[in-house]
Amino acid sequence: MVGGLGAGRSPGGPSAQSWGSGPRVARDSGAMAEARQAAGFPSSLSPDGADVLLSAPVLRDICLSGLRSWQRHLSRFWNDFLTGVFPASPLSWLFLFGAIQLAWFLQLDPSLGLMEKIKESLPDCGGQHHRLRGLLAAALFASCLWGALVFTLHVALRLLLSYHGWILESPRAMSSATKTWLALVRIFSGRHPGLFSYQRSLPRQPVPSVQDTVRKYLESVRPVLCDEDFRGLCGLAQDFLRLQAALLQWHLRLKSWWASNYVSDWWEEFVYLRSRNSLMVNSNYYMMDFLYVTPTPLQAARAGNAVHALLLYRHRLNRQEILPTLLMGMRPLCSAQYEKIFNTTRIPGIQKDHIHHLSDSRHVAVLHRGRFFRVGTHSQGGLLPPRALEQQFQRILDDPSPASPQEEHLAALTAAPRDVWAQARGALKTQAEATLEAVEGAAFFVSLDCEPAGLSKETPAASLDAYAHALLAGRGHDRWLDKSFTLIVFSNGKLGLSVEHSWADCPISGHMWERVREGLWPHCAQFTLATECFQLGYAADGHCKGDPDPMLPPPQRLHWDLPEKIHRSISLALSGARTLSGNMDCHVFPFSHFGKSFIKHCHLSSDSFIQVALQLAHFRDRGQFCLTYESAMTRLFLEGRTETVRSCTREACSFVRAMEDKEKTVSQCRALFRLAVDKHQTLLKAAISGQGVDRHLFALYIVSQFLGLQSPFLAQVHSEQWQLATSQIPVQQLHLFDVHNFPDYVSSGGGFAPADDNGYGVSYIFMGDDLITFHISSKKSSTKTDSHRLGQHIEEALLDVASLFQKGQRSLACGFRGRSEDDSGTGCGPPPGLHSGSPAAATPTGC
Repeated sequence: MVGGLGAGRSPGGPSAQSWGSGPRVARDSGAMAEARQAAGFPSSLSPDGADVLLSAPVLRDICLSGLRSWQRHLSRFWNDFLTGVFPASPLSWLFLFGAIQLAWFLQLDPSLGLMEKIKESLPDCGGQHHRLRGLLAAALFASCLWGALVFTLHVALRLLLSYHGWILESPRAMSSATKTWLALVRIFSGRHPGLFSYQRSLPRQPVPSVQDTVRKYLESVRPVLCDEDFRGLCGLAQDFLRLQAALLQWHLRLKSWWASNYVSDWWEEFVYLRSRNSLMVNSNYYMMDFLYVTPTPLQAARAGNAVHALLLYRHRLNRQEILPTLLMGMRPLCSAQYEKIFNTTRIPGIQKDHIHHLSDSRHVAVLHRGRFFRVGTHSQGGLLPPRALEQQFQRILDDPSPASPQEEHLAALTAAPRDVWAQARGALKTQAEATLEAVEGAAFFVSLDCEPAGLSKETPAASLDAYAHALLAGRGHDRWLDKSFTLIVFSNGKLGLSVEHSWADCPISGHMWERVREGLWPHCAQFTLATECFQLGYAADGHCKGDPDPMLPPPQRLHWDLPEKIHRSISLALSGARTLSGNMDCHVFPFSHFGKSFIKHCHLSSDSFIQVALQLAHFRDRGQFCLTYESAMTRLFLEGRTETVRSCTREACSFVRAMEDKEKTVSQCRALFRLAVDKHQTLLKAAISGQGVDRHLFALYIVSQFLGLQSPFLAQVHSEQWQLATSQIPVQQLHLFDVHNFPDYVSSGGGFAPADDNGYGVSYIFMGDDLITFHISSKKSSTKTDSHRLGQHIEEALLDVASLFQKGQRSLACGFRGRSEDDSGTGCGPPPGLHSGSPAAATPTGC
C-alpha cells in the first residue's frame, strides 16, 4: 500500500523557513513521582545489610542477563546458519558424512583419491591418531561436497524463481512449462522454511528495456494529454532515446549486476530520507482496529494485550518462526523489510535522515497527556504477561502529575520539516540525551489517547471519519512520528496504528497487525488454522487474564531538560502540525451492497474491478481524467519494494465515456469494462514482474543527476503530480479471520493522505465476501476536492458497474440511466450483499 506517495506531497502548512527556533519554556515540573519513589527507598539499610540483601539478587540477575544474552546470540547464529544453507539442512550433511563413511567401510572411495590427499596434508600426531585423521579427512571432504551441493541448490532455485510465465497464465489453464516449473520448485524449495530462508535464492530485479519503458510511459499519459502536448512529449522522448538513454541504461545495468537491487536503495534515500517535508500526512499512514467490535472498554487492558501480542510477534520474528509469504503456496516473496519493524527510528538530519535500528530493546516509550514514560517489557522470567503490562499502563493513567507546558507539545517537533527538527534535536540531545535515547531506543511508541474513537451508533459516518483523522494526524503533538510505528490506544479501548513509511511498505506492517488483532480476541483465532500463541483474551470484567504483580516497579517517568533555544521551535512546530492536521479531510465508509464474492462470480479481478470503477467515480467528481497511482509490490525480487500501476488507461477512459453516453447499450459498456479490466491486469502483472514504468524512469533520472546530464524528458516525468493515489490493503492471512461465524470481526483497513494538494488518496480493503471498506482523504484547502463527494461517486459508480452484470437488475444502481437492453445473458445474478436480510445491508455509508 501507499508505496512512494510521500515524495509527491506538499505539507500544506508553513514552509520550512517559517518553523524557526528561539526562546524558552519552564523546566519540567513533574518530578514529584520520582521524589515519592526516592522517599520510599529504605534509608535505614546498613552497609552490611545492603550487602546481605542485595548482593545475591544482583549477582543472580547479572548471571541470568548474561545467559539470556548468549542464548539470543546463539539462537541468531543458528538461525542465520540455517538460513544460509537452506534448502539444505544440517541433517543432510550428517547423511552425506555417514554415506561416505559407509562407502569407506566397504572399501569404496567416492572421493576418487581426494580424501587420501586431505589426510596426507593433515599433521601426523602418531599412529594412534591415524583413524582420527581419516575421520577428519572424511568430514572435510563431506563439508566441501555439501557446500558445493548447497551452492548448486541456491543457483538452481534462483534460476527457477526467475521464471515469471506463471503470472501471465490463469491457474485453471496452466501451460506445460508452468506445470513443470511448479514441480521443480516443489522439489528444490526444501522443507520447513524460516522467514529469511529464501533470501539467498531470490532473483535480482531486472532492468527493463529503456525503449519498452518509454513506449509504455507515452501510452500511459496519452489519455490525460491533449494532442499538442502529447506530440511535444513524444519529441522529448525521441531525443532522450537518441542522446542519453544508452549511457544511463548502461549505468543501471552495471548497478543491477553489483547491487542487490538497482532501485530500492535509491527509492528509500531520495523519496523518503532526503525529503524535507513533515512526516505527518506526507510519509505516515494508518491502520484501524476491528470495525464493529471493541473487545474491552478498558484502555489499560487493551494496551496490555496489544503490547504483549506485538512483542510475541517480535519474538517469533527474531527466531524466524514466521513463515515467509508464498504466492500460489510456493513462490516466496522477499522478507528483507521485516528486519526493521521493531527497535527502529528515523533520525532527522540536515540534508538527509537515516534509519537507526537496534538489535534489541526491552522497553516501550509511552505518551499520555503530554508526559513521557519508559515501560519495561521484560523481567527475569522473560516477557511480562499482559496483566502486568496492563498494571503498568493503569499506573500511568492514574498518575496525577502534570506535564510541563513545553513537554506537553514536545512531540510536535517530529512533525516539523526535517531540517528544523534536526537542528532542534541537536540542541535537545545536548541536555536530555538519556531521555531522548529512551524514546528513540524503544521497541515502539505507545500513545494513550484521552479521547474515545471508533464506530459510534449515534453518528456512524462522522465517528469513522474522526477515527481516521485521529490516526492519520491526531492533534499534532500526540505521536512520535520518527518511530517505525506508534500504537495508539484510545480511552474506550479502540486501537490504531500510525506507521512511518520509509523503513517498509504496508504489507509488512499489515502482516504484523493481522497477527496482533488475532491475538487480542480469542474468537478470531480459535476457529482458524493458525491459533499459535496469540489467544490472549480478556477476563469477564474486561481486564487481561492473570493477576497483577505487586512487586513490579512502577513505570519510569522521563524528564526533559529542554534548552531555551528550542522553546520557540516547539511552538512553531505545534502551529504547523495543527495546520497540517486541520487541513485533512478524511472519509471512511463500508460498502456493503456487494463484495469480492459477486466480483468473482463475474469472472473478474476484484482489484481491477475497483480500479476501473474508481476511474468512473473520479471522472464524475472532477469531469476529467488524471494520472492515477496504484501501488504494486515487487517483492518477487531481492529487496524489492513497490512499482506503480498507471490505472488511467485508454481502455478505462473508453469505458467511462461509454457509461456517460446514454446511447451506449449495457452489453457495449460491459464489453468495454472487461477490456479495461484486462488492460489493468496486464499492467499489474508487468509491474509485479519487474517490467513497470515508474521505478525504471526514477532510476534513470537519479543516474542523470549523478552524471550532471540535463534531460528535459526525465525532468517532465519527474514533475508529474498524481491527483488520484490509490492502494488496496491486502488481507494476507485469511485463516486468522473467521468472518462467516463471526461477521462482526472484520478489519477496517487503513489509509493515507493524498499525493497532491488538489488530489485524493483512496485505499480499500476486501473483508469477507460482501464488504469493501474505503478510506478517502483530501485537503480542505483545495476547492477542487471533497472526500465525502467522491465517496458518494464511488458508491454510485460501483452500483452502476454491478448493474452491467445483472440482467434485469438496473434498479439496483443509484440513478443509473436507462439503456437499451440487448443483454446476451452474461450477467451473474444479484450480488449476495443486496438481500434485505443481510446484516451488512444496514451498514451506514456516510454518504
